[in-house]
Amino acid sequence: MKSPCERIQWNCSGSEIEQESFRRIDREAPPALRQRFTDAEWHVARRLIHTTADFAIAEQLRFSPGAIEAALAALRRGARIYTDSNMIKSGLSIPKLQKFHPSYCRETILCPVADPETAEYAKQRGITRALAAVELHEKELDGAIFLCGNAPLALAGVVRMTLAKRIIPALVVAMPVGFVNVVESKEYSAELTTPCIRIDGRRGGSPLAVATLHGIMENAL
Repeated sequence: MKSPCERIQWNCSGSEIEQESFRRIDREAPPALRQRFTDAEWHVARRLIHTTADFAIAEQLRFSPGAIEAALAALRRGARIYTDSNMIKSGLSIPKLQKFHPSYCRETILCPVADPETAEYAKQRGITRALAAVELHEKELDGAIFLCGNAPLALAGVVRMTLAKRIIPALVVAMPVGFVNVVESKEYSAELTTPCIRIDGRRGGSPLAVATLHGIMENAL
């Protein structure tokens, strides 16, 4: 038997490794799992499986009808992108975004959770900064792509504003992670009639929110 060192594929580029990973995912995915998704949805699901190295993540993945098409239309018109964490803002590929609209740059991605006015508003209201941020930026959230991979109260706040018909987001990516308010906020997001992609249960995270938008974009490039 070859040693671990001998089994490592040393002479591979990053893109070659990624494409081989996708081939292995396609080969190993149970047929019943693959059949749950359209081709466009599978492109996103496969990206999340790649990010986690776990097929089980796809079992918890939910798409509202037309969510991917709505996201692509929003990207092509240069819709604002709002993130609930700076990790998401830092992780998004600007070159990919600019293939859809030239206005996208790191500075146009809105993530006000660490702004001083957000902290002051949160203190005054006795709420989290994540919830304070979405309440302070209701106007900017109307028509925006909202990526939530961290704070369940940010998601819940956006859902509440949407159900009250104060905003109509272009897309809600509902993937907060943790133990408090996470399941409840995702169940709340299931009430949306606007485009939404979510991961049920406690799992989620900023890398998954990033991977979701990247998967949507890669499907159309």
